[in-house]
Amino acid sequence: MDFVIDGRKIYAYTGGRPVCATRPLIVFIHGAQHDHSVWILQSRFLAHHGFSVLAVDLPGHGRSEGPPLASVEALADWTAQLIRAARLGPAHLVGHSMGSLIALETAARHPKETLSLALLGTAAPMRVSAALLNAAREDEARAFDMINAWSHSGITVHPGCPGPGFSIFNQNRRLMERQPPGVLHNDFMACNAYEGALASAARIQCPALVVSGSRDIMTPARAAKPLVEALRGRPEPGSGTTVVELADCGHAMMAEQPDRVLRVLRQFWTNHHA
Repeated sequence: MDFVIDGRKIYAYTGGRPVCATRPLIVFIHGAQHDHSVWILQSRFLAHHGFSVLAVDLPGHGRSEGPPLASVEALADWTAQLIRAARLGPAHLVGHSMGSLIALETAARHPKETLSLALLGTAAPMRVSAALLNAAREDEARAFDMINAWSHSGITVHPGCPGPGFSIFNQNRRLMERQPPGVLHNDFMACNAYEGALASAARIQCPALVVSGSRDIMTPARAAKPLVEALRGRPEPGSGTTVVELADCGHAMMAEQPDRVLRVLRQFWTNHHA
């Protein structure tokens, strides 16, 4: 499904079904150097089980026209624009890695557009190591190798879509290669510069879910603790914060453990009457 935002064509995957205002809306937000396809297993199921789904390609990523936006704050305002353009009502926001920061900031800045917030593979602050940041600027292929190794709990993880010759490890590498040059460094700089996570978390008015992988090297579960504390310290009645750690799971949790991620999301929304 295509939208036009600020004069540029934007793509969002709908899970193989038309969106409809009578069903709750979920907006999936991918991480750095990725696109909507990282959500393919969860988004397609949910689109066929009672939800309208928009798994977006952020500006300059995948099928969406660029350039990529340079800050989490700008991406949050863009996400709110997308929700309004869809005319499907407020949304359940689900973000992974950089996408979790975008979802968080969107919920804080645009509470009327947000029903709930799910942060997967998150951290606050989300610092990028100097070695990885330099590689993203000077040698993207090397950066891709580093990210791929650190995003998975192993290279022989049982694939989320079993099939002859299928490898989620190689699939992720090819996905990163498809993004335009310079996108990765832009995305990492946005993550590195974002300082507002804890303040934004304290302002969020909706229910929140934080999901970490026990073997995540990119955003270890311990790096999410300050964010969890800020979310749990909110004064709003009924806002609620749920925290889940997936055993034996790396950063690429939607591919490594797709069914568990789906179950966690559905249980969260069931508990909060999605």
